[in-house]
Amino acid sequence: MDKHSTFTAMFLFIAVITGGAFCLYEIPDLPALVDGLSWTFYNKSCPSLNSTVKATLQPVLNKNITDAAGLLRLLFHDCFVQGCDASILLNGTGSELEDAPNLTIRDAALEIIQLVKDAVEAKCSGVVSCADILALSTSYAVYMAGGPEFPVPLGRRDSLTFANESVTVDNLPGPTSNVSVLMALFVEKGFTDYADLVALSGGHTFGIAHCASFVNRLYPTQDTTLNASLAKELYLTCPSVSTVNTTDLDIRTPIVFDNKYYADLENGDGILTSDQSLYNDSRTQDIVKTFATNQSLFFKRFVVDMVKMVQLDVLTGSEGEIRQICSQVNNASTSYSIQNEGAGHSSATL
Repeated sequence: MDKHSTFTAMFLFIAVITGGAFCLYEIPDLPALVDGLSWTFYNKSCPSLNSTVKATLQPVLNKNITDAAGLLRLLFHDCFVQGCDASILLNGTGSELEDAPNLTIRDAALEIIQLVKDAVEAKCSGVVSCADILALSTSYAVYMAGGPEFPVPLGRRDSLTFANESVTVDNLPGPTSNVSVLMALFVEKGFTDYADLVALSGGHTFGIAHCASFVNRLYPTQDTTLNASLAKELYLTCPSVSTVNTTDLDIRTPIVFDNKYYADLENGDGILTSDQSLYNDSRTQDIVKTFATNQSLFFKRFVVDMVKMVQLDVLTGSEGEIRQICSQVNNASTSYSIQNEGAGHSSATL
């Protein structure tokens, strides 16, 4: 049985006794493919696609595996605003990259996607979209960092537009968001189970946080749910509210994709309010505890949710285009058309 069939056939129940309550966690089947996407989309038009992506990424990530986290964040921020259409890659006045939530998107991640795009273009010119390359590259990057290589249905097209600032900001909840805010946005995207929220938040098992994203837990007074030892370290990292510095999101295994993020939360070592709230909130605490002790279960749920996420509001068929350069639409003389708030694709994030 191949990997796709294995995941599709998967229907796993885990019973957990917690605080006297009997909780049942279910890993659903892989979501159905949306119209226009296929597991075999490029089999004839670009048969070397997967091998080219991996061969290009391998030396880059071997040199700096921390870039894997940058790619995952880039994919999240693309898919949760206007859908998985590579709109976040576009340059231009008022682009998504200029909006506050995306100011800390890693330049290296953007460069890696174009590097992979160039390698693919050399094999199959004008065939594979930047949106598909972003999804494929992220899957392999997560795998190289120790996580599961989630299967990626293909056939996305690249947008001709990017979202305006209000759409971007409204659909990328800030680091101070609580479970209610996070879940409301996830429900808009069809993620109706709290386990979806907890699993996708597990993407913070690697990567970094900037001081600005967690100083609310230090100033003007220390968050009482923050582990005291960690708080001391964070005060050294961010001695004032205006300090420009970073710290690891996962203090245990900061460059490995594993389940230690959930152990962090159990110990009050979550860096962001939005992360620590998953343990502090009774609606999600048991799920955090389960993933903290069962990495396999976390990985399986993460795979299902990623396959669903990478299909959000995709462009297919004759919609959009196949960009030659991921940061610009093909007709350089064409002005970017900014998506009006509430129009076009729907949105949400973490």
